[in-house]
Amino acid sequence: MEEIERIIALSNAFGPSGFEDEVSDLVKDELSWLEPEEDHMRNVRAVLNPDYSGKPKVMLDSHLDEVGVIVQAVKPDGTMKFLKIGGISDSSFPSSRFRLRNRDGKDYAAIVAAKPPHFMTAAERLQPVSFDQMVLDAGTCSREETERMGLGIASPGVPDVTCTYDEGRQLFEGKAFDCRIGVAAEIQTLAELQGKDLPCVVQGAFSVQEEVGERGVYANYKALKPDVMIAFEGCPADDTFQEPYLVQAALRKGPMLRHFDVSMITNPHFQKLALDLAVEEGIPVQESVRSGGGTDGGRIYPEGVPSIVIGIPVRYIHSGNCWCTYQDYRAAVDLAVTLVSHLDQNTVDSL
Repeated sequence: MEEIERIIALSNAFGPSGFEDEVSDLVKDELSWLEPEEDHMRNVRAVLNPDYSGKPKVMLDSHLDEVGVIVQAVKPDGTMKFLKIGGISDSSFPSSRFRLRNRDGKDYAAIVAAKPPHFMTAAERLQPVSFDQMVLDAGTCSREETERMGLGIASPGVPDVTCTYDEGRQLFEGKAFDCRIGVAAEIQTLAELQGKDLPCVVQGAFSVQEEVGERGVYANYKALKPDVMIAFEGCPADDTFQEPYLVQAALRKGPMLRHFDVSMITNPHFQKLALDLAVEEGIPVQESVRSGGGTDGGRIYPEGVPSIVIGIPVRYIHSGNCWCTYQDYRAAVDLAVTLVSHLDQNTVDSL
């Protein structure tokens, strides 16, 4: 599959945390030449060059899951109370369209609904709609009708959005770029490292349930026992709402290398190596210090594994309508290929 088609397919795939089967299958198909394995969590792992004679092990990581919803209960009128899977802002829900999957794997459209303004009291019109007032409406008229469709408790859902690509502007619009754009970058990195004489063993790891606590990556870490880790991410772009002096993840300025967030302080030696190589190779990068956020790197670095995050900027992350660019994705791949090619035993020991 070509790069653009792969990114579109990954964006469109259904895969909220805990329900990543479709994304896992897609990744396994893309990496069939590596004979990947899948565990019971739906994590996917593959080793590019399993030559363990004194070489350090470098784990590439990206997460397969996306934010979504899960049905909590069906009301007598057929609408559904629901909970969030991952961090979605309440304000992004009203009138948005979701794709709910029933137990047989069939999808149905559902709209997030709340009381229309026509029926609100004067006091209610002055207040924002709260999450607990919202329901999912699949166009049914009773609990029995909803349940006959196979929808009910534990039915998962994702934004009902189809990815598009503007070739002239090299611009993607779609859902789930956190972290499907990172998944695409990891797949492409493995492809471009194939056949190279590498100073390290390269382990491809695709992790589940990041959005609910970085759970899958720990299972991948336990299975692969890496010496260092490079995590790809779709990171929140800040160029449309921050003061110019605070913009640290703008579109079209390359991937973001994160020094600090609430989950991790990046190994400064590893960070410096990546920044120096970017300058040497003319790869555009951005640096950031974040007051929030967290990544799979934050789950693994306390195990004594130097970890770095290569974040591809995505506007309006954790919503159904996001922007990201091919050129930022491409720069992330170039940086990862360059970095892996320099990770010999002496370099890893120096970290």
